[in-house]
Amino acid sequence: MMKKLHIYLIYSALVLAILVAFELVASCDFVSYDDFQYVCGNLQVQSGLTLDSVLWAFTTSYKSNWHPLTWLSYMLDFELFGLSPFWYHFVNLLFHIANTLLLFEIFRRMTGLLWHSAFVAALFALHPVHVESVAWVAERKDVLSGLFWMLTIAAYLWYIRRPSLISYLLVLLVFCLGLMAKPMLVTLPFVLLLLDYWPLGRLGRAGQKQNESSIYAEPAGPDKHTVSLSGLILEKIPLFILSAAVIVVTFAIQKGGKAMAPISAFGLRFRLSNALVSCVRYIGKTIYPTRLAVLYPLRLEGLPVWQPIVSFILLAVISVAVFYSVRKRPFFLTGWLWFLITLVPVIGLVQVGIQAMADRYTYLSSIGLFIMITWGAAEGANKWRHGTIALKVSSLVVLVILAILTHKQVGYWQNDYTLYKRAVEATDDNYIMHNNFGDVLLKTGRVDEAMTHFEEALRINPQHFEARLNLGVALSRLNCAEEAVECFKEVLRFRQWPVAYNNLGRAYALLGEYDLAIQNYKEAVRLKPDYPAALKNLEEAQKDKNSEIKAKNEYQKKLISR
Repeated sequence: MMKKLHIYLIYSALVLAILVAFELVASCDFVSYDDFQYVCGNLQVQSGLTLDSVLWAFTTSYKSNWHPLTWLSYMLDFELFGLSPFWYHFVNLLFHIANTLLLFEIFRRMTGLLWHSAFVAALFALHPVHVESVAWVAERKDVLSGLFWMLTIAAYLWYIRRPSLISYLLVLLVFCLGLMAKPMLVTLPFVLLLLDYWPLGRLGRAGQKQNESSIYAEPAGPDKHTVSLSGLILEKIPLFILSAAVIVVTFAIQKGGKAMAPISAFGLRFRLSNALVSCVRYIGKTIYPTRLAVLYPLRLEGLPVWQPIVSFILLAVISVAVFYSVRKRPFFLTGWLWFLITLVPVIGLVQVGIQAMADRYTYLSSIGLFIMITWGAAEGANKWRHGTIALKVSSLVVLVILAILTHKQVGYWQNDYTLYKRAVEATDDNYIMHNNFGDVLLKTGRVDEAMTHFEEALRINPQHFEARLNLGVALSRLNCAEEAVECFKEVLRFRQWPVAYNNLGRAYALLGEYDLAIQNYKEAVRLKPDYPAALKNLEEAQKDKNSEIKAKNEYQKKLISR
């Protein structure tokens, strides 16, 4: 009875802590960085749950991803709440709460250790690197796939305890739903093998029951539940097949959508170096979560040689230490490999996007480090007299600090201004965020400040044509039309963008060059027939040209009449 009370109190404490740490999500707006494409500017999502929209969700490769369940969740939100950002953030938060409680319950049932499981769940709930997954509407796929990750493990535990075709089919079903929320779940079959080793103890004696609360509470000999490695792998063949199918689909979609960088753009040495350094940086941000940002850009010039070398040595040392202690501390092996394996799809060996790393990629992978920290600290505390008291106090202090940092981090997600401003402050040479922040300043009329950020973006990356385009717009606002014309022409030398032709036309109109303005507006409309701004500008330029001709004719008539 007392233990059940403790469990309910832990549930309540976890929920309350999340609500306090994340309370600022209630006032978060949509952000222009992907939220527009996913929700507030997506007409398919805004059509709600119709037959056409459901078919679209399952067949689209939009945003170079296949995650139909995520699209359906957005459509359901729109059906229920319209475009109120509060509810989209609230649903994300509910998923995060559910994931936290499931994580606690899963480890409690696997290990029988109440407070160890509670601390892992609390770290997961309150760590600031998870703010991105919760506070960013476009990252619904993180928290939604996280839910099915936890449910798949829960279903797997039920299957182990009561093996049957129905319980196994349930594992397959929930896993399949998770893959349809985010392809990153392809590594889950490997994680299940790790859990078989420890704490489930299905492979040898490493993870045998630790007390009467384990899922193996029924009386049994120590080897009743053990299975050979080949048997455990064979058991998961259907899961591996599903993972392989999703990998093929995702690879084809991302390559077709040109989201995947070709090998020629980023060589194998570049990718390996970035993967090693990013892996160490993930560990660093888990232990010391500061200077978090929505984007950590790739260093196009490459990393200093010493960084991947030091990173490789550090990872190798940790790996050797983990394998050396495997007999006495099997939890280190499970936690370490959980962390490494779940990062494989997003570590950059196959480069997708322009980020070197991302906080959202740690949403599930960081659990491996939390396992190592929790069980390692508990074992260390047991070795000295006042260790238990010190561990309890330090654990509480750590959680309070994490909650404060998370609360502060959520504040950076309030709107475009706070998000991009923080990204510029927290990262170095972030030309993308300089451009995005400049765009926000430009829209609010702070043209001079905006120009400094566009110029900084171009200093870092002269080939960032969006920044050059925006610089041209800023120059036009300052009536520096000739300089603006040069900016737009430079963009058009490399990118045939309708918006660049439209802006070039406006710059020519400012100079009174209506023929050139009309010519560029027409080109913009040719490239994008449904371009309202260009169509309107074309009509106005033709009127201005006619007015100018009429004014000249009248002036000439007056001269003749004199």
